[in-house]
Amino acid sequence: MSKPPVPPKGPAKASTGQKIEHAIEKALDPFASALKRATTPTATPAPAAASAPGKPGLKVSPLAVPFPTIPPIGGGEIATARAGFYKHERDDLVVFRFARGTTCAGVFTRHKVGSAPVDWCKRHLGSDDGGKDVRALVVNAGCANAFTGKAGADAARRTASEVAKRFGCRQRDVMLASTGVIGVVLDDHKIAAQLPTVESRLDADAWAQAARGIMTTDTFPKGSYAEATIEGEKVRIAGIAKGSGMIAPDMATMLAFIVTDANIHPSVLQALLGLHVRTTFNSVTVDGDTSTNDTCLMFATGTSTAPRIGRVGDRRLKEFSAALDRVMLDLAHQLVRDGEGATKFVKVTVDGAASPASARKLAKSIADSPLVKTAIAGQDANWGRIVMAVGKTEEPVNRDTLAIKFGPHQAAIDGAPSPHYDEAKMTAYMKNPEIDITVDVGSGRASATVWTCDLTKGYIEINGDYRS
Repeated sequence: MSKPPVPPKGPAKASTGQKIEHAIEKALDPFASALKRATTPTATPAPAAASAPGKPGLKVSPLAVPFPTIPPIGGGEIATARAGFYKHERDDLVVFRFARGTTCAGVFTRHKVGSAPVDWCKRHLGSDDGGKDVRALVVNAGCANAFTGKAGADAARRTASEVAKRFGCRQRDVMLASTGVIGVVLDDHKIAAQLPTVESRLDADAWAQAARGIMTTDTFPKGSYAEATIEGEKVRIAGIAKGSGMIAPDMATMLAFIVTDANIHPSVLQALLGLHVRTTFNSVTVDGDTSTNDTCLMFATGTSTAPRIGRVGDRRLKEFSAALDRVMLDLAHQLVRDGEGATKFVKVTVDGAASPASARKLAKSIADSPLVKTAIAGQDANWGRIVMAVGKTEEPVNRDTLAIKFGPHQAAIDGAPSPHYDEAKMTAYMKNPEIDITVDVGSGRASATVWTCDLTKGYIEINGDYRS
């Protein structure tokens, strides 16, 4: 987990990326509802870790889900090793090697003090031929290499250089990501020393190990997998992510890496990633803070038998786009389920807003409110705090038609307490591990959903001794 606050993130190419996103969103809009109805893949428990993942002493989240079965993705190999960024025994270095011709797209934090690896990836993916032949990804946990100036940038460059020499590619074809404590320069020699070990361990079937290797205060590894067809040919999509605190739109304190064997041009890949990140990774919040190192990278190895997709809006992407959305939303939900100290998984939906942007702002205000989140932790349906969170945004709200529901139970309607309010039923509902809050602000027809968790003493305990 990386600390200090941060504004939202954006794609590697802002102006071009936005145009592409709009084009693909228009093309795929008829399938939006289908995306949300899609089911998640069958999960099986992950194999036992060889060393303790994450931070010692943390209890596994009560909302944890098992790691899914993820088969090898053609054109991708993974290895983990212990570089020593943590004092305790655990793997903290993850390296992916990709087939020649693998394309890449990325979405990153817009933090004004962005980390050295974020700067590295944005610069190379944003170049004229960026993302056309990415050969490797290097991820370390335990050191964010953020707010480290020229020394941090040099460490990032040297890391890419060492990996490039070993894998026979250019420095620019190596992507980087880091997570951990801010203000500490990355000791790249620790990574270089482990590269021989990493190369000897490269395996296409090491997704669970990779998910554990990138953990910080996470209490369980996070992964997702889906399949789709492009013109009748099967393609696979797999992803892992980390993050449990400093989770908030946009992008959260998260690292997410998605790999597919589809053959997709980098501009199309960027459009797909930008389209789906808005309603997945940018729609979760744990504590309202975001990070210096937020990174989501997607790689397409092109090793499947499916035809190459080189045009934004290609109708053949329909099923693939839906499957990608499932993977990203599944990973985003797992981040919230592993929220530091979390005991409740909360879905906040705002209906009747004046615009999608207004709906999103209102939903985020509710989901980020410490008063709302502590009430949920106390299993208290204190809907007055939701009224507070809605009103403070200065977004259009019709007080006289405002309605609030917890699950199926009406708490308020027409701007007043519901005449059918049943305290006993509401209290029983609030004991559930998953809570749905729906608010209709009566100002229009737009809606938005944000997922969050409760705020407990556990969050304070975890962050109070984060560096100890």
